[in-house]
Amino acid sequence: MQLSRLHRVSDYEWMIPKHDSMNCDGHIIGSQKIVEAMDEKIYEQLKNIASLPGILEKAVVLPDAHIGYGFPIGSVAAFDKSDGIVCVGGVGFDINCGVRMVTTNLIYQDIEKKVEALIKAFFKVVPCGVGAVSKIKLSKKEMLEVLEKGASWVIRQRGMGREEELDFLEDRGEIEGADPEAVSEEALKREKYQLGTLGSGNHYLELQVVEEVFDIEKARVFGLFKNQVVVTFHTGSRGLGHQVGTDYLQIFADSAKKHKISVKDKELLYAPVHSEEGKLYFGAVKAASNFAFANRQIISHYVQEVFNEVIKDVETNTMYDMGHNTIKEETHKIGSSRKKVIVHRKGSTRNFSGKMHETAKPYKVSGQPVIAGGSMGTASYVLVSKEDALEKTFGSTIHGAGRILSRNEARKFFDYETLLKEMENKKIFLKAKSKESVVEEAPSAYKDIEEVVLSITKANLSQRVARLRPIGVMKG
Repeated sequence: MQLSRLHRVSDYEWMIPKHDSMNCDGHIIGSQKIVEAMDEKIYEQLKNIASLPGILEKAVVLPDAHIGYGFPIGSVAAFDKSDGIVCVGGVGFDINCGVRMVTTNLIYQDIEKKVEALIKAFFKVVPCGVGAVSKIKLSKKEMLEVLEKGASWVIRQRGMGREEELDFLEDRGEIEGADPEAVSEEALKREKYQLGTLGSGNHYLELQVVEEVFDIEKARVFGLFKNQVVVTFHTGSRGLGHQVGTDYLQIFADSAKKHKISVKDKELLYAPVHSEEGKLYFGAVKAASNFAFANRQIISHYVQEVFNEVIKDVETNTMYDMGHNTIKEETHKIGSSRKKVIVHRKGSTRNFSGKMHETAKPYKVSGQPVIAGGSMGTASYVLVSKEDALEKTFGSTIHGAGRILSRNEARKFFDYETLLKEMENKKIFLKAKSKESVVEEAPSAYKDIEEVVLSITKANLSQRVARLRPIGVMKG
């Protein structure tokens, strides 16, 4: 991206001043190195978002951002609750795609010789890859219950997990106002066979070691300690979420013709938040979000089972579960007052301090954890929120490293055997269903997680709590 087109706010904050049809400024968080490497199309996407009706204060791009459908993946925008909009491009197709971390009472030496056995066991128990079929079969009634109740349904109806785990999930794993009736029959068909599956692409399950602790006090609150063994996995609403996005793109296109709504970018089709179409979409997103929470709850249960089959008597706990493709109704400071707004986060996560009422109970004092995934074969981070994020980014931060090469480009540059050798040299055991998926997710296809995390900390949005080193990776 050409820096000459941006106003430099600080070494890690940049701005596109409001001009042309923009209704607000566009903000970019990142070091000069990060921003210069961003595709020029992100500049145009940010301008287009800032031109949407009802947008408030600013549209924000984060340092892990790359080109996405409508919104860059790694962006956030807030809209007026009274006359704002909801936009499919501002959420994406994998609704409530997110990550969960499961901690253990093990240290690396406990499993050093069992890494391969553990990953193979996870691979056997957790269905993954394109077309993966769940071991859990649901009736129509049960499907609708999952969409309404999320993770709590899995715990209470299937006994997969503990009631107290809900305190460690964003929104307690159950978003109020979900409307299963707003989800199409086609989406329900796709849901029927995918609950408790990992998926493919950038979805993963990693066996990790806490390599370094930067904030001992926060780490203690989060249940983390140096040399500890943890598992992090990344997945979302699977085919159901994709179908919801597809369905409502068509619904919004029809609505735009009816109401004579025009957009600068056809990928930014929207509906007014209080329109019938807008209300239905919001309800469908909440339902798909609950499915994603239920999906991760089941996989978490599988993780616990595997540990106790391979190692025996292992204590596991959910550290946190958070989504990064979401729409939320939240209260934020807009101008000199606080008001309810509709926040779209596309490839970005909540980053709330303890004073926000949505912050999970166990983290009311410390602020919520943020799990930022690196790339296959590189470090990941646990971060914690900083107060400045509430005003700078509507309480949002990064979700990971972010791509620098598309999947098509990655296939041109990398090959499976070389990547496998690279992982072996790093002493990381890899088990994958698809060689192509591994090539597409090559570490070098992603930004440097260290530079991304540096940017977010220097902008005073989040601070480091711990760095995680992968020792085993499972991919679809």
